[in-house]
Amino acid sequence: MNGRAGPGAHGPLRLEVAVERFPIAGGFTIARGSRTEAVVVVARVAGAADAGRGECVPYARYGESADGVVAALQAQSGAVAAGLTRPALQRQMPAGAARNALDAALWCLESRRAGQPVWRLAGLPQPQRVTTAYTLSLGTPEAMAAAAARAAARPLLKVKLGGAEGGAEDPARIAAVRAAAPAATLVADANEGWNAATLERNLAACAAARVALVEQPLPADDDALLEGFSSPVPLAADESFHGLDGLDAVARRYAVVNLKLDKTGGLTAAIEVAQAARQRGLGLMVGCMVGTSLGMAPAFLLAPWARFVDLDGPLLLARDREPGFAYDGSTMLPASAGVWD
Repeated sequence: MNGRAGPGAHGPLRLEVAVERFPIAGGFTIARGSRTEAVVVVARVAGAADAGRGECVPYARYGESADGVVAALQAQSGAVAAGLTRPALQRQMPAGAARNALDAALWCLESRRAGQPVWRLAGLPQPQRVTTAYTLSLGTPEAMAAAAARAAARPLLKVKLGGAEGGAEDPARIAAVRAAAPAATLVADANEGWNAATLERNLAACAAARVALVEQPLPADDDALLEGFSSPVPLAADESFHGLDGLDAVARRYAVVNLKLDKTGGLTAAIEVAQAARQRGLGLMVGCMVGTSLGMAPAFLLAPWARFVDLDGPLLLARDREPGFAYDGSTMLPASAGVWD
């Protein structure tokens, strides 16, 4: 991305890896199940006088576990000690959560040694405050209406749908949320929870509720049905979209892609993927797993390119790490010193 020497130019480095757990406020439920804590893996690349950190969230949907990510990172200890650079990292590790954590740590260290913020080193726009979505967990229509009423003042709500029988209850869920939050912009996320039998009915219910976007209505392996399909609501790819591979097929099925650094394997690759998606006329959502402010910070730099920002991970936690992002309601302020770079 730039002509600066890699971190190893300042002397030998060591890689430290840790698993950390943060309780989720009230739990978090989507079509695939429920969680009460966010399990993150932190990579720290340290020299004699400075260090950089990065966080990732292993995701079982993609065959990842905390132990597996830790092992994958520890296998890079020798390469880090020898001066692993970000471009070399892209060749050294496959895309995924582990590479994201190490990529972020190398960006952080590079930023501190250069005395420049990451956005400037990467040639990205200067970060500004943005409105993030706030997620409502999957539940009964009544429970989701109550949650929506509590969050009704937030301008952008992300509504988790899906569940049993292809999301058979989703028309009632989305109608209940809309009634409870009449002024909010709604994004519905089915998390692959619909099927061919329920697709049109559920999309019609979303259109009636003035939903702005529907994320991943069908399983990633079964979304070819969307080619040539006329949806009454724009569709976004999440589980169907990871990186450059398959992007042309994604563009034939979806209007928007959900860009998550744990899928692309870090900010370095995400910049390239975002540019390729935009060249194909795809809109961007910048998304996240449920993690802390450390994990949100690299993704936040892509927010100026996004139609939708969904970086509410810290808002869903009972406690964030310190220091963390400052949120004014759903307005996310640029990170202060010490959050990441």
